[in-house]
Amino acid sequence: MTTLSSKINSFLVAAMLVGLTLGVDAQAQLHQQGSEPEVTAALEPLRPGVAESQIFAELAAHNEQRSVALLEYTALRTYQVSDLKGKVHAEEIGRMEYRAPDQKTFVLTSEKGSAMVRHLALNPLIGSEVHAAAGKEHHDSSITPANYTLHLLGEQQLGPYRCFVAQAIPKRRDKYLFEGKVWIDTEDYAVVRIEGHPTKKLSFWIERADFVRQYQKLDEFWLPQRDETFVSVRLYGKKVLTIDHQDYTVNGAKYGGEAARAQQALARYGSVAK
Repeated sequence: MTTLSSKINSFLVAAMLVGLTLGVDAQAQLHQQGSEPEVTAALEPLRPGVAESQIFAELAAHNEQRSVALLEYTALRTYQVSDLKGKVHAEEIGRMEYRAPDQKTFVLTSEKGSAMVRHLALNPLIGSEVHAAAGKEHHDSSITPANYTLHLLGEQQLGPYRCFVAQAIPKRRDKYLFEGKVWIDTEDYAVVRIEGHPTKKLSFWIERADFVRQYQKLDEFWLPQRDETFVSVRLYGKKVLTIDHQDYTVNGAKYGGEAARAQQALARYGSVAK
């Protein structure tokens, strides 16, 4: 299965390509504000006894458990590049199909807008996810103690999910690492939401790239729901790259036989996180 980090990597790299391939009326964009979905619930105190090392260990162990159990899924994907007024410059729609352990295919069903933007931004974005699933592209950017320090801020209700909220602080300047906040489900230890930006500038032309990634729970699995990347391009203002994930069909093994494996993984990752 494609890792969380590889998905973030692919749409951040695509954000750079979007910035380099779009050149629309900047003056009309400068006074516009981004449309990132807001978190409105109050931040509450953290329950006693929760430590960063526990969060790291639980997150890694549960991710491994879900990865082993996920057999296949298909999802309708809509990729769009637009300006802050909502004008769509390019769009591709199709079905992403995943088969365990490492096969992804994308079947395009419709496309419109700028052929240049689709060719130079959207197609490489889709291709990078397919290649990352097969292990052809790898960057060590997972949310682990080797890459991040987590500073726990409290707990927060995010829609139907109760979450630990943490500030993710990268341990090195790397365009494949992000700086921002992470929301982690308190029961499943799954990432529910990430807000952040690369710790290192993507290019001379990209002044800033802020992203929001939202997940949803489908049966026992947590899968992407919506990605938004807001790119500030030198001389051209802000552009928006969005990916909507809809109409999932998921097939997975039952968790009952995985309890021992999950405990072993927790022990293994727990010793590393300390």
